[in-house]
Amino acid sequence: MKKLIMSAVALTLISFATVQANPGAEITSALTVNQDKVSVKPEDLPAAVKATINSEAFAGWKVVEAFLVTGDDKTQYYDLSVMKGKETARVKLDKNGRNVE
Repeated sequence: MKKLIMSAVALTLISFATVQANPGAEITSALTVNQDKVSVKPEDLPAAVKATINSEAFAGWKVVEAFLVTGDDKTQYYDLSVMKGKETARVKLDKNGRNVE
C-alpha cells in the first residue's frame, strides 16, 4: 500500500513538472524578435548620444563598442558597451540620447 501511494505521488509530481515546463517554452518562442545590428564607430555616434555619454551621469565612462539596432517595427536605438576602469556596462540610447528599455 505504501509503495502504491508513493508511486502515485511520484507520478503526480512528474506530471506537474512536465505541465509547468511547456508554458515557459511557449513564452520564450513568442518573445523572439528579429533585429538588425550594424557596427558604428564611437566617433560616428549622433551628437545627442555623445552628449549623453559625456554628461555628468556617465562621468568617467568610455564607449568601447557601439551598434545601431533596428527592430522589426523599424524602431532604432544604439546599443553601447561602455567601460570605466575594469567595470563594464551596456547602455541603450535612442538617437536623441534618451534611455531605451
